[in-house]
Amino acid sequence: MTVLVVAEHDRGVLAPASLQAVTFARTISATIHAVTIGAAADGLAPELGRHGVSVVIQAHHELLFDYGPETWGATVAQLVGRLSPRAVLAAGSDKGNEVMAQAAALLDVPMVANCTEVSPGEPRNLVRMRWGGSLLEQCTLGSGPALLTVAHHGIEATEAPGTVTTEVMEPALDASLARTIVVERGERVAGVSLATSTVVVGGGRGVGSAEGFAPLEVLAELLGGVVGCSRAVTNNGWRSHSDQVGQTGTRIAPDLYLACGISGA
Repeated sequence: MTVLVVAEHDRGVLAPASLQAVTFARTISATIHAVTIGAAADGLAPELGRHGVSVVIQAHHELLFDYGPETWGATVAQLVGRLSPRAVLAAGSDKGNEVMAQAAALLDVPMVANCTEVSPGEPRNLVRMRWGGSLLEQCTLGSGPALLTVAHHGIEATEAPGTVTTEVMEPALDASLARTIVVERGERVAGVSLATSTVVVGGGRGVGSAEGFAPLEVLAELLGGVVGCSRAVTNNGWRSHSDQVGQTGTRIAPDLYLACGISGA
């Protein structure tokens, strides 16, 4: 049976975590479809095909000019009704979890976030991350379409080249769904972000002040990384919340994490 993967992208740039979701989907079924939402993502079909997707469904609508959780969720829900897939997967990112939650609410079915394993057959036995990855939970999901997100770095993306075809879908979207949609952006800084950096230099309460982060900024620049901080730091107003690492901040998965000072988070 078919597994549908939501291809997360930012203005046509595919999120690497979506390729992990495609690889995860291949453990469930050999027939993988993907949906790209918005015309800006039409060029993603070849890359998805190299990772095992056989059909890319390109969703076009005037309200899909940029990301919106309600418009994307409604698009996925309508496609599920059309395809009746065995499972629907997305990356376990903030965006992926948000879209799948919207789709699950519309379909009135459960949604399981941050999965690392799923067994074939009915009922489906799942393993998922909880509490910011500090524990793994085993759960069982009954019949019907399984709406899942795949934990970051829970599986390595691998290629499985094949023939890919495309088809266009035009979802029926009410104008009211545009109440939550990206209409403009402000770039905080140029370069790598906290969520994607391979090197993070973290500071906690022990750094002592906002000024105390200056050496951490120098070290992060030398290592080609970024600075992160604890919740205590943001509570004290020393750093922006966008720099906060952890369950109530940004989830990270760097190759190297250097902790400086005493973390208060």
